[in-house]
Amino acid sequence: MKDVSGKAVTRRIARAQAVIDMPPPVLALLRERRLEKGDALEIARAAGNLAAKRTPELIPLCHPLPLERVEVGYVFAATGVTVVVEVATHARTGVEMEALTAACVAALTLYDMLKPHAGTDLRIRDVLLLEKHGGKSDFVRGG
Repeated sequence: MKDVSGKAVTRRIARAQAVIDMPPPVLALLRERRLEKGDALEIARAAGNLAAKRTPELIPLCHPLPLERVEVGYVFAATGVTVVVEVATHARTGVEMEALTAACVAALTLYDMLKPHAGTDLRIRDVLLLEKHGGKSDFVRGG
């Protein structure tokens, strides 16, 4: 694990996404919250929050961080939904991995809950960091 003891504690924010594509009838069931296994959007939101908090247990060299905020949101499109996660803290290192992990786990949770309705017609794609702020190298995708 990298020694970050010499770095200043600053406000750190990261946003990440994961896209899950699905057939239109399955998307309608998701939007209407009428899935066989329950409200997938709320269950995936909870899973994303848990994943952000447990990132250091899953990614071997990640520092445990005192997360101050984890927000899991959704952007619907004609072919599926984009999971967007924002994580914030005051720490010596960034929260990119927490945001990425949360987006992935939320998308995987949606996949699991949608598979009785879609079979193999589901695809997770475009898992990426959208932006990060607060360290020595701020980043905004496309900016």
